Amino acid sequence: MSEPIDWVGPDQLDDGLKSGHYRPEWTWIAEDGGKLLARAVWWGLPDGAHPLALDCLYVHESVGDRQALAAHLIASAHRHFQAQGMPRLPEFHLFSPGDAPPAEAAAALDWRIEAAAAAGLTDVLRRLRYEWTAGGTVPAAPERLVFRPEPDDEVFLGAFREVAEGTLDTTTRRAVARHGVAQAARDDLEGYRDMPGDRDWWRLAHTPDGTLAGLAVPSRNDQNFVVGYLGVVPSLRGRGYVDELLAETTRILLAAGARRITADTDLPNRPMAAAFDRAGYRNFASRTVLSAPADS
Repeated sequence: MSEPIDWVGPDQLDDGLKSGHYRPEWTWIAEDGGKLLARAVWWGLPDGAHPLALDCLYVHESVGDRQALAAHLIASAHRHFQAQGMPRLPEFHLFSPGDAPPAEAAAALDWRIEAAAAAGLTDVLRRLRYEWTAGGTVPAAPERLVFRPEPDDEVFLGAFREVAEGTLDTTTRRAVARHGVAQAARDDLEGYRDMPGDRDWWRLAHTPDGTLAGLAVPSRNDQNFVVGYLGVVPSLRGRGYVDELLAETTRILLAAGARRITADTDLPNRPMAAAFDRAGYRNFASRTVLSAPADS
């Protein structure tokens, strides 16, 4: 595929089918006389009942109205998933390389965004993707905050609740608006608990007088070590503590053997993007997340 957008190729699809992240019933095609015209591949957890995200959408260049065919394919799959008891439409994640020509990247995104919107995914969130790679500068050890492991999930849950208040992270803001801060915090905690990262990596950060300053949740997914989640409590924002949270997160992952660390932040969250820049992370791509409205 020549478009500058993430693509699930044969090897990745085969690996995903073997691991259970992709499934035949989550992979939909449109064909005409045996000719493949379109393909949509959804991703989910190996033990999950329903897919969580659309990973790849392809329509052959010969199709006159690629948007219309893609919308029909996605909507058909959505109806099937809902008939199987899926409570909420899966998101659609689109990845574009940072060095792609802007006009080509926009063209690859636009028809997919419009097709997804026609199938019910009308909320658009744009995120920046960052990476730290081996050979980069290792952040200095934090000096102003004290970091401690905390094995009690309920204590960590309280910290999740605190940092969610007034956050610039769009995903967290939407979750709080939809479910309330308590449920949003619990969903975050359980989501990171389910990831392959080690629970022992998690840290609470305190000022020298013992005041909670924030939390850091280094983790990993199936492919990379990831920054995961970090946040500063509202009363201490604007003091540069985010740099120490990110430094500690990076150092924990490097000690765990990371040679590459990835992270996302929402486009409007400029303070977090600036922290990644200061820490030597490189903005290598963008992610566009399409989802159904909260009240759908």
